[in-house]
This record gives sequence, C-alpha cells and structure tokens, in this order.
Amino acid sequence: MSEQSATTPGEGESVQDRELRETLGTALGTAQEHLQQNGGFLPFAVTLSDDDELRIVLVTPGEPDEHGDIDAGGMLADIQELLLQGRAEFKAVAVVSDVYLPDHGSDGIHGAAEHRDGEVRAAIIPYSPTADGFEFSAMEPDTHEPSIWVD
Repeated sequence: MSEQSATTPGEGESVQDRELRETLGTALGTAQEHLQQNGGFLPFAVTLSDDDELRIVLVTPGEPDEHGDIDAGGMLADIQELLLQGRAEFKAVAVVSDVYLPDHGSDGIHGAAEHRDGEVRAAIIPYSPTADGFEFSAMEPDTHEPSIWVD
C-alpha cells in the first residue's frame, strides 16, 4: 500500500484512523440513542466489514440473578468471542458498555475500538439523568489494550 493511498488527501488522517473514528463514533452514538430512548442499554459491538458496512452485534443476556441484575460481563465475553470468530471479515470493531466512573461520580458509556492493522482507540462519555432524559458530558479519551487482533 502506498503512502498516498493510506492517507485521506488534505486531512492527514490515515484510512485506519478514519475507520476507527467512524466505527467508535457509530457505537457511542448508538449507545447514547438507546440510553435516551430506553433509559439504558446492554453491551453491544459495531463492526466495519471489508465492504464498508457497519453492523451491530448483539447477544442475548442470560437470566437475571436473584436481584434482577443481568451479567454484563458475561455478555461482553460472548461479544468478544463472536468478534474473535469473525475477525477475518472485519476491518474494525468497537465494543460499548455502560460503566460506573468513580472519578466522575456518575455512569458513563465506555467504547473501545480496534483496527485489524493494530490501531486502538477508546473513549468514555460521562452522563447523568435529568428530568428530560440524560445529560452527556464531553467525550474523553481512555486507554484500551487490543483484544481482537492480538496474535
């Protein structure tokens, strides 16, 4: 691949950067929409296929425990397994989940994206409930280790 084809003319952004930004942005935006419409969301992923199609990957939650809680960690593990199995068909993936942010004293949307060429990008969006739904704070960068294309 030549240097010319790896960069978007005039922007200096690599194709991988653009694909990661698009995949992560779609995942975070979808999580915000689900939160506003439904008051919450379960973990899910967004994939970018070789034909540049964005697709949502969902898994069915297990039965709630005696307190009515869903095992989100188990769902994330199931999503991870599906992404590992299908990674040959993806250019990029992003996984989002609802997390508690102790430094903010609020909940947040955590998103982590990986590109098959090795780049990783992650972000959090703190949020808090309001009378009209939810108020979202500015997106902040976060750290993440690769987990899909690791071997």
